[in-house]
Amino acid sequence: MKKLYKVIIVIIIAILLILAIEKIFNIKQIILKKIYPKMYSEYVEKYAKEFNVDPLLIFSIIKAESNFNEKAHSSSGAKGLMQLMEATALEIANKINEPLIEQDSLLEPEKNIMIGTKYYAELLKSYDGNMLLALTAYNAGMGNVNEWIQNGIIRQDGSDIENIPYKETNMYVRKIINNYKMYKTIYE
Repeated sequence: MKKLYKVIIVIIIAILLILAIEKIFNIKQIILKKIYPKMYSEYVEKYAKEFNVDPLLIFSIIKAESNFNEKAHSSSGAKGLMQLMEATALEIANKINEPLIEQDSLLEPEKNIMIGTKYYAELLKSYDGNMLLALTAYNAGMGNVNEWIQNGIIRQDGSDIENIPYKETNMYVRKIINNYKMYKTIYE
């Protein structure tokens, strides 16, 4: 019986020590900030402000798209941190008078974040500020989203994202929503 009490006391002391260490060093917060970083914050903050978009959402998109790998390339040809397709990037770059001179300029973090943030801001505007529809269009394209709304597959208010017919897009939107919740929890 004495051995059992000693074991219980040792366990209680160990738990209290762990809790004290966690509180002192805020280990959980440090780990979460490593998992959900705010890399390239100077560009994200700058262009999120310029284009009136929540910077935490842009970090969430970058995390989902490239996990902050500026050299990321997808099998479909998307490039950089925000995984931009060249045709889309050229269209947006021309709108903001920011020419894409070199073929790999989409791999430059600042340029990619600027164009990607502007593109998302335009999608947000197109869908009357509806974050879910804008995210869906960022991944699947406006044509698909408009068709799904028109055919009653998804609602115009975006409240039924579980009905997004492309599995990849469905998971993509959910992933960004989860990332966004985590960023808000950690950084707000």
